[in-house]
Amino acid sequence: MNRRDFLFRAAVLVSGTVASLRGLALTEQQRQHMAAAPDYIATEAGYFDDAQRLTVAALAETIMPATDTPGAVDAGVPLFIELMVADWFNDRERERFDAGLKSLMVSVLAEHGAPFASLDYETRQSILENMEDAASDADWYSLGNLERDLAEAPFICQLKELTAWGFFTSEVGATQVLRHEMMPMRFDGNVPLEPGQGSWATPLV
Repeated sequence: MNRRDFLFRAAVLVSGTVASLRGLALTEQQRQHMAAAPDYIATEAGYFDDAQRLTVAALAETIMPATDTPGAVDAGVPLFIELMVADWFNDRERERFDAGLKSLMVSVLAEHGAPFASLDYETRQSILENMEDAASDADWYSLGNLERDLAEAPFICQLKELTAWGFFTSEVGATQVLRHEMMPMRFDGNVPLEPGQGSWATPLV
């Protein structure tokens, strides 16, 4: 199973079961507020500087590149990551992400003589694979670890979590990669899928 297939399958849980249970729990007043509320993902972000923003965009696109379906940049994932780090991370999570991003930028510039964003895709992918190998003994990867603390996660794990979450909960990810069923009507746990066929972005109830 390649990385994109893994993220694709993991996103079914993110964008289906979890999101739907929260949605069903909303009161009518809350639903009306959500319908009238401004689109958060359209919020202007000012947390990263220009170099950081370019690096994060290149990182996200390396993890979720555009192929025959849209990639992370098409789905607005870089902005999603910046907003999450700025507004939703706690101090420990933010400190770990900031330190990891800074370390990556400094080490890449020293080793390759160029910023991460200007490197070719194969080189960028190799850098991320090496980072993942270096982090492979972290508790984050322990089987049965259901109470994982994002503040203790290696930077590469934080980055992948944010990229997958941002992509598969975006309109692009939900409608062009996952299958979006407005009227699913019923649950059927035994639907055969063809190779490469998308799962659902909405729950089957």
